[in-house]
Amino acid sequence: MRSACRWIFLTVSVLVLGASSGFCADGVKIGVVDFQRLFENSDAGKEIKAEITTQGKKMEAELKQKGAEIEEIKARLEREALVMSKEMREEKEREFRIKVNDIKTLQKKYEVELQGVQKKLMGGIQSETLAIIDQIGKSDGYLLIMDNRGVLYAPSTIDITDAVIKQYNASYAKNKQK
Repeated sequence: MRSACRWIFLTVSVLVLGASSGFCADGVKIGVVDFQRLFENSDAGKEIKAEITTQGKKMEAELKQKGAEIEEIKARLEREALVMSKEMREEKEREFRIKVNDIKTLQKKYEVELQGVQKKLMGGIQSETLAIIDQIGKSDGYLLIMDNRGVLYAPSTIDITDAVIKQYNASYAKNKQK
């Protein structure tokens, strides 16, 4: 759905630009923003990446600890299997399978949590940068500013990502001080 909207937008843009080129050939100003670079190079993006990495490492450490516990249980079960009664061995094997399933469930839960945190934090940056892009578009007289993923060709001279990063970092620093 989103891809279809981009193509429609791109087609309409080309038609508008083609139709208006005879009227204002010198006045057309188009910009492109690379959101991936913006996320990677902005101060907030770097903080988000660090926070996600920290949370991910914490979750990974917990999973490793639980994995070591499972390995210990498995080794104990293998050592003691010969001296256990059949019922006791089956009970221990059942407990082992439950623990394995618990760790798999926990791993999936952590993945979902991490994706949710990332989506929430990135959504905040995106809404703030869209406001900055709107301001740059109006103040600098751009006819069109597009995300570079929807562009098949764009000369580097129309890439305004660095200007957006600069203004976003200034805004972010100002809001962080408050």
